[in-house]
Amino acid sequence: MSHPSERSPDSTTPVPAPTTPSRRAGRPPRFWEMLAVVVVKPISRLFVKRRWRGGENIPRTGGLIIAANHLSWSDPVLLSHFLYNNGRWPTILAKSGLFRIRGLGHAIAQLQAIPVERNSTEATKSLKIAEERLRNGACILFYPEGTITRDPDLWPMVGKTGAARLALATGVPVIPIAHWGAQELLPYGEKKPRLLPRKTFHVLAGPPVDLSKYAGQPMRGSVLREATADIMAAITGLLAEIRDEKAPEVPYDPKNAANG
Repeated sequence: MSHPSERSPDSTTPVPAPTTPSRRAGRPPRFWEMLAVVVVKPISRLFVKRRWRGGENIPRTGGLIIAANHLSWSDPVLLSHFLYNNGRWPTILAKSGLFRIRGLGHAIAQLQAIPVERNSTEATKSLKIAEERLRNGACILFYPEGTITRDPDLWPMVGKTGAARLALATGVPVIPIAHWGAQELLPYGEKKPRLLPRKTFHVLAGPPVDLSKYAGQPMRGSVLREATADIMAAITGLLAEIRDEKAPEVPYDPKNAANG
């Protein structure tokens, strides 16, 4: 006999029971997940002190965009630890060249990373893959700046529109995250980490960015730039709170710097 909740009150036709979003959506095979956890978490704990806040703002299920500032090549690993401890497996967009390195390429593919072809028409493929993953319930870690910040004081730069485009296309929430300290562990341009003394990795996750005013608007450039500016403003505000400093009124734009 069917459960009462599976039948309509006036028909014998079965009604699908409500489903709960899978917590494994977007996650790698369990072997690869456990392997990454066994490697990353002990190293992170050994060399980095944690000051994490805002984990309650991260939904445990459903498609999700994490939008963060970018300070160091080490911060994807450190942020992944934070997200994993808060119930989400982060899907990372990685340079396509990494996928062609023997051994490493297979590993990061198994860990569900999405290859990105920079400076190429193929770059749009990564957004299509990301959109499909989001619709299937994945959590994707975006760096809207597109690269490590070039701001002299390490504030977030002007963002690129990919994260905003996906958020408006899918309707998934955008959780802004600011962090500070990864640049002390591995400064930009250096290949060897500065392991000692132990660094402190500050993380602050905020509530979802309110993008409701853009709902239903066409995906034209001005809309995407405004939505991106809102996302970057949320990240910058969180970073100002971590640093206890006032952020610049106008974000650094590397295009203007190159032309200046």
